[in-house]
Amino acid sequence: MHEELRAALAGLLDGLPPKQAAQAVERLIANYRGRTPTDAPVLRDRADVAAYAAYRMPATFEAVRAALTAFAARVPDWSPATHVDIGGGTGAAIWATAATWEGHHSTVLDWAQPALDLGRELAAKTLPDTEWRRQTIGEGLTVPAGTDLVTVSYVLGELRPEDRRAVVAAAATAAEAVVLIEPGTPDGYLRIREARTQLTEAGLRIVAPCPHSDTCPIVPGQDWCHFAARVNRSSLHRQVKGGSLPYEDEKFSYVAATTLDATPAPARIIRKPQLRKGQVLLDLCTTQDGLQRTTVTKRHGTHYRQARDASWGDDWS
Repeated sequence: MHEELRAALAGLLDGLPPKQAAQAVERLIANYRGRTPTDAPVLRDRADVAAYAAYRMPATFEAVRAALTAFAARVPDWSPATHVDIGGGTGAAIWATAATWEGHHSTVLDWAQPALDLGRELAAKTLPDTEWRRQTIGEGLTVPAGTDLVTVSYVLGELRPEDRRAVVAAAATAAEAVVLIEPGTPDGYLRIREARTQLTEAGLRIVAPCPHSDTCPIVPGQDWCHFAARVNRSSLHRQVKGGSLPYEDEKFSYVAATTLDATPAPARIIRKPQLRKGQVLLDLCTTQDGLQRTTVTKRHGTHYRQARDASWGDDWS
């Protein structure tokens, strides 16, 4: 799906003055990385939306796809027939969902009509059956009962606390599976941690990234749970973001919860594995022992080879 998405984005900024695009990107960076809860859409007009799509969609796509892939590994025989993306904007999460499963119908809910219009335009050839619906994101939001999958990506940080809780409650009440993604910052992690508690209190079980549904063992303020997704930059992406490297790593925090009969992994690698001569150091979140570091050496045979090939965010057993 990333090639199709890249093709859809290719001509997006044609005709938009570079200075206007840069200004919109700067404001969007402040909104998405800062603390700007609001009761109004962040994306205000076509220029904002075009800059957002060029600046954020490739990274958002990769982060959401990574979270959905981790969830899909825990429910290998399940796929959604219906998918609702809350606050989906231009629709990065529907592209990620389509890269993970086939044969579902997606609905994007957002309060910014310009974002919905551009999302529909971008998806017209590849994902033409998607429904784009204008909807206030916050208190009063409802999700159709029996929805299989709800995604909420890079939205909670935009919302006031009461609206944030209402969105998570709407998802938890209606869906078989809920996947929430936020920036991989301390604040983004805290929002995911709060939502995680809300999901478990609603009766859902956590299946990724956590190996359990108990209290997160991380001490807030001392560390935070986050992961990274590699984003291959197009020339368009480099132009908008002012970067020179052909890639970047998008840091994100997430939680995936479900009412399905699913079992989380015994452990999750929560930091980049450290390779040493003859050994690999793995930082894990585990089912029984919380956070721990394990050393895998050549004496462990197959496990050593697996550890050398393991990546940050992978399951571990």
